[in-house]
Amino acid sequence: MNVLIVTESCFGNTSRVADAVAAGLRSTGARVTVAEAAAAPALDGVDLLLVGAPTHNMGLPGPASRRQAAMKGGSPAATGVTEWLDRLPAGFVGRAATFDTVTGTGFFSGSAAKGIQKRLRRHRVEVVARASFVVKATEGPLADGELDRARLWGAGLA
Repeated sequence: MNVLIVTESCFGNTSRVADAVAAGLRSTGARVTVAEAAAAPALDGVDLLLVGAPTHNMGLPGPASRRQAAMKGGSPAATGVTEWLDRLPAGFVGRAATFDTVTGTGFFSGSAAKGIQKRLRRHRVEVVARASFVVKATEGPLADGELDRARLWGAGLA
């Protein structure tokens, strides 16, 4: 199975989750590429697409929330998952899964993964799974056990 994981990360937490998910997938024999959204390769030959981002202002990061993250010491790219999804070519026929990092859980915490899922479905992409991974604060670190949970989630996607 050929897997592409497209991510956006401002403080490194979402990247760490992506790497753990990739490790879980690789443990099942999958070939996995992890790429930042600004440099993601073409979708040719991809069987499973994963897209992950941090939750900003209850949804996907955008230019304003990236500037806020930079002012708090983060290192966001100029563009991210939102812009990558806007440029997603028509005709991807593989399966997809979405994930995010969140600072809280519940109705009022929002979810970048849910926003990614909606955008993928607009492109008629079959989304088979969605997960959120908790960080203790905006800058992190990830909550205890979240990287292990990400590895298991990745292995289960295969």
